[in-house]
Amino acid sequence: MSFEGKTAWITGASSGIGAALAREWASRGARIILSGRDQARLASVAEGIETETLILPFDVRDDEAMRAATSKAIAWQGGVDIFVANAGVSQRSAAIDTDISVYREIIDIDLTAQIAATQALLPHLVERQSGTLLFISSIAGKVGVPMRTAYCAAKFGLIGYADALRAELSQEGVLVHVVCPGSVATDVSRNALTADGSRRGRSDQVIDNGIAPAEAARRIVDAVAANQREIIVAEGMEEAMGEMRRTPDQLLDQVAGMVAAGYMEKMKAEG
Repeated sequence: MSFEGKTAWITGASSGIGAALAREWASRGARIILSGRDQARLASVAEGIETETLILPFDVRDDEAMRAATSKAIAWQGGVDIFVANAGVSQRSAAIDTDISVYREIIDIDLTAQIAATQALLPHLVERQSGTLLFISSIAGKVGVPMRTAYCAAKFGLIGYADALRAELSQEGVLVHVVCPGSVATDVSRNALTADGSRRGRSDQVIDNGIAPAEAARRIVDAVAANQREIIVAEGMEEAMGEMRRTPDQLLDQVAGMVAAGYMEKMKAEG
């Protein structure tokens, strides 16, 4: 798959994997739309990108702002070819200590808002009968990891949504990919929420020693180009855990086959 002249829209693009993906896709000839809450940080990322770039700042939890951004993204170059649902926040707290408001906030940001943004873009992609959706989940979306119960719930849920959506869109020309990163050297741990919802403010050694964001982005874009549906970007024990819980391609094919055989039409007819 060539990305030359394609338009890639990335949320959570002000740092980490999102910013690295923007640079990687731009290096392969794609135009880039950068979204996040901080316009100044998005502008800083845009400065290092040589292809055409549009900055669309908004909070993913603001549905009205998200829909307005979707309209602008579609109108910018006549359509969105790649959408990356990357915005998110992690957690570092034991379930027994964690206020329910923290669960609601993490699930809202990491799952519900990502679904809402995708749903807003779906009619455009289906109408064009083309496009690529990329959901940034986590190894913690495959394996329950202590001190991350809310984060795991959201990331497991994101994979479930993406897998079901992939099957539904399998006859519509729209590709769906799930990425499960392990430890990548970003601020994810530093920005994680604690039991009371406050920012943790410090990182983990395993994160600091993790895969460089640029390397993670290269692996991800290579896998998208190869049409790999589930993309594990991890090393060592994390990679082994992800591979152990990898969804077999045969199963993904089987579910897509149900759609091709008219499963959805039959369900709709039955009401």
